[in-house]
Amino acid sequence: MTTRIAAPTMREAFLRAAADAIDADDRTALVLADISAGADPVPDLAARHPDRVVNVGIREQLMLGVAGGLALTGLRPVVHSYAPFLVERPYEQLKLDLGHQGVGAVLVSIGASYDQPGIGRTHEAPEDVAVIDTLPGWTVHVPGHPEEADRLVRESIDADGLVYVRLSDETNAEPHHGEGLQTIRRGSPDDVVVAVGPTLDRVLAASRFRDATVLYTSTVRPFDAAGLRRVVGEVPTVTMVEPYLEGTSARVLAEALSDRPHRAVMIGHPREESHRYGDHELRL
Repeated sequence: MTTRIAAPTMREAFLRAAADAIDADDRTALVLADISAGADPVPDLAARHPDRVVNVGIREQLMLGVAGGLALTGLRPVVHSYAPFLVERPYEQLKLDLGHQGVGAVLVSIGASYDQPGIGRTHEAPEDVAVIDTLPGWTVHVPGHPEEADRLVRESIDADGLVYVRLSDETNAEPHHGEGLQTIRRGSPDDVVVAVGPTLDRVLAASRFRDATVLYTSTVRPFDAAGLRRVVGEVPTVTMVEPYLEGTSARVLAEALSDRPHRAVMIGHPREESHRYGDHELRL
């Protein structure tokens, strides 16, 4: 069963990883728009490296513009905020200041789809991965445990290119550190479930998937099409369970199985506008 987690959270794991990278490598910079500016260890980190820890205030478009400028000078910017402020509000800057300029950055969000329901729609972003998916060349990580978040953030900072790391307050009981699609439970090859990030424990507990083969991934882009093809049968039903907008991965699933008949079932947050607050449950 997915649980609300105690320390360390994914957010805390990310901030520690970012601080380690900034202390160790003059190439790394952290760009904030007030969110997490006062969280440990950011104030001490900013005091040690005032030129590479930049808080632009509540100016999210500027935050991405600054990141693009830093990247053009050769730095590796790590950009952080709530998902709607990091992806949706500065979408034009993602497209132009990063993608069109041909520079790399690591975007790390918190809030996921509905981690802050008491705040309301302004802090909710079930659409974020779908929005990123309209832009070419992005790697998208959706960790399901703080240890996975730590590893994926560190690897993303060490790499090049454009990376989006989607953190959440929801977590699985145990981390899974393999690459691509990992087989968690082997069942029927004609009934295959792909659980993304923090949905895994709920998938394993769901009676409707009792006889299914269960795969897990914390990296949704690029999608591990070869890994899926190795597992499925000749005419499979493949269910994608994602902790954001339902149908987000329908395109990559169809491309992966384009040469064989299959049935795709997409489970995620509904596309209807929600005015309900206070419930963290993702219903399967």
